[in-house]
Amino acid sequence: MRAIGRWSLVALVVNSIIGSGVFGLPSVVAALIGVSSIWAVVAAGAGMGVIMACFAEVASRFRQAGGPYLYAREAFGRFMGIQTAWMLWLGQVAAPAANANLFVIYLGEFFPHAKDPAPRALILTALIGLLAFINVRGVRGGTQMSNLFTAAKLVPLFAVIALGMLALGHHHWTMTSASSPAATADQWIKALLLLVFAYGGFETALAPMSEAKNPQRDAPFALFMALIVCTVIYALIQWAVVGVLPDAAHSSRPLADVARVAIGPVGAALVAVGALISFYGYLSAKILAMPRVLYALAEERDFPEVFAAVHRKFQTPYVSILAFAGLAWVFALIGEFKWNVTLSAVARLLYYAVGCAALPVLRRRGQTPPMFHLPGGKLFSIVGIALCLLLVTRVDFGQSMILIGTIALATLNWMIVRRRRIS
Repeated sequence: MRAIGRWSLVALVVNSIIGSGVFGLPSVVAALIGVSSIWAVVAAGAGMGVIMACFAEVASRFRQAGGPYLYAREAFGRFMGIQTAWMLWLGQVAAPAANANLFVIYLGEFFPHAKDPAPRALILTALIGLLAFINVRGVRGGTQMSNLFTAAKLVPLFAVIALGMLALGHHHWTMTSASSPAATADQWIKALLLLVFAYGGFETALAPMSEAKNPQRDAPFALFMALIVCTVIYALIQWAVVGVLPDAAHSSRPLADVARVAIGPVGAALVAVGALISFYGYLSAKILAMPRVLYALAEERDFPEVFAAVHRKFQTPYVSILAFAGLAWVFALIGEFKWNVTLSAVARLLYYAVGCAALPVLRRRGQTPPMFHLPGGKLFSIVGIALCLLLVTRVDFGQSMILIGTIALATLNWMIVRRRRIS
């Protein structure tokens, strides 16, 4: 049943993008380039807009589930499709696992023993298990949960923006306090790369298109609307942080510190609660959307058919949902935050480049006309690929040996599928 409407899809994209980064990145970026970080946020949004524009045209050709996996398979064949699917899964399992870890860390501010091994395991199990249960019972419930958390996570962000305006107006501060010596080109690149990662995750919402009411029309709208919403929120948050905090660069919890300056410890505690909601909302979006990729793989016989099983009563791909939730739970238990973020970042860059490259290939074939035609699409594709390659050169692969194992497993997967089809 197609239950995801236009605005629900917008909410899903926003929920997929706004995760933990907005609660920590403002101070990191301010440390690199000072008050110029406000303009860097806008520039990074424009850069991610190039990649999202390519995905918007490509997505408007399809009504099936699968997202980047589907686009890669249609443009470059089954081998690249399977590789992309494994990269997508690696990136999208590691990201919610990282957020789940952050949830436990922030919860430790209120319950000190939350980070102890036994309570941590119980909390992670409850977090992920509840969302898996909701999504197995139906996509409508998962969509409503995603919408709820999207609205809930935006409240503390808008509160920080309002409190920042209040503090600036009351104290008549200027932003010179956040200034730093003239930033080098390398510092600017590092800041932009961090911010581009903050805008990532939109591809999650493209996975469950078989359950969207009008995916070819709504996907481009949702991508561009979400980009505008996230850019405005990120820019205003950055403005509040560098304007209010005398030493924004050294704040470990910048949004909470803005609230503390404005209205005291109560404000900081409320923002911390908002961070917990944001982390859990991000996790809810992933568990709603990403199991549909595995379902699409199995439906195309690129993965064991059991993962295409649909629950008789709830009509949901329950095996894929449980598999995704189980892997996210395992990654959260065995890996700490930075480990999971590194895996997610490297994998994401690879399938972003493939998605951008798919645009001109699908245009040449012209089999299914897109509902959205991107002006200057070929140029956007080239710029998007170049941006991804630039990002790859900046990634530390020292902690990403698991990436090589994923590529090897994907290749083995392809060889088994190929042999089965030949026989």
